Amino acid sequence: MHAPADRILFQLKTRGPAETLALAAVLGVSRQATLQHLERLVADGLVAHTDERRGVGRPRRTWSLTDMAQVRFPDTHAQLTLEMLDAVRAEFGEDGVERLVARREQATVRAYTTALAGAKRLEARVARLAELRTTEGYMADWTPDPGGGFLLVENHCPICAAAAACQGFCRAELQVFREALGPDVSVERTDHILAGARRCAYRIRLAG
Repeated sequence: MHAPADRILFQLKTRGPAETLALAAVLGVSRQATLQHLERLVADGLVAHTDERRGVGRPRRTWSLTDMAQVRFPDTHAQLTLEMLDAVRAEFGEDGVERLVARREQATVRAYTTALAGAKRLEARVARLAELRTTEGYMADWTPDPGGGFLLVENHCPICAAAAACQGFCRAELQVFREALGPDVSVERTDHILAGARRCAYRIRLAG
């Protein structure tokens, strides 16, 4: 994404709601130029704002993505995936769906374990995992967690429709992280898109 409007959308997607000056700093342009881009995005139905008064002076305006903007960050093969899930349910019932999820989980664990092999320090393992997830479309990044360990953040879910139709995908994802990162690691989900959060986030630290 290179156009100013696309950069604004990307920033709001990956970093959450932001004020005008913060977005202007990202774009490297004036506040007025940034407002012009934002107004066009509002007209297109992609961005909305809220105003909050903090003491004396003008209210502080914060910009965020609308539901319509989420289509700019596609859900991978959503319709095909939902149709396949419906077909599996019709043919094999919920047990069949659970077996499908389990098979996918096992294959992903094997792939991630291989990719993380050789990364001895937890920081290196988390960094590699974030790279893998970004490659798969999750727009992942990681930071040190002030409480200890690290925070893995996924700013997008490319299988959101499938996860909404089958909670097993989210349950399996958490288990995949735990197995791939190793028995000495604790993984806790702290934010969940399907629960209404802007992102999915995981607190990762050494166990014990």
